[in-house]
Amino acid sequence: MNKCEAMLKNYKDLLAAAHEVIETIPTENAIALLQDDSVRFVDLRDRRELEREGRIPGAFHCPRGMLEFWIDPESPYYKPVFGEDKKFVFYCASAWRSALATQTCVQMGFESVAHVAGGFTAWKMHGGPVEEVESH
Repeated sequence: MNKCEAMLKNYKDLLAAAHEVIETIPTENAIALLQDDSVRFVDLRDRRELEREGRIPGAFHCPRGMLEFWIDPESPYYKPVFGEDKKFVFYCASAWRSALATQTCVQMGFESVAHVAGGFTAWKMHGGPVEEVESH
């Protein structure tokens, strides 16, 4: 085994490392945060997922592939929503993308970030409200 092979990680390793440094909010607690004006939910799923399944009401859509560029004020793609004085709670379908996204935010200096345990799938299973997203 060469040095590079010894350093290889699979997705489970990446998720385990992320979970060591991020906050995971139990689904029931996340649903209760929906009425909290100091919290901004961020949907990381792609547009097709939103159109097919809906989203958490009022969530900001940030495709996972754009996150690093949208949260960095030095990026030409920066979105001012990420400069708001709020706690950002990320979610995706199953809480994998959101765990890695939350870790990225921590690495980029965000202090008030978390993600929803179980993702949007768990949100719906626990009776969390869902709003429809129109097709383009």
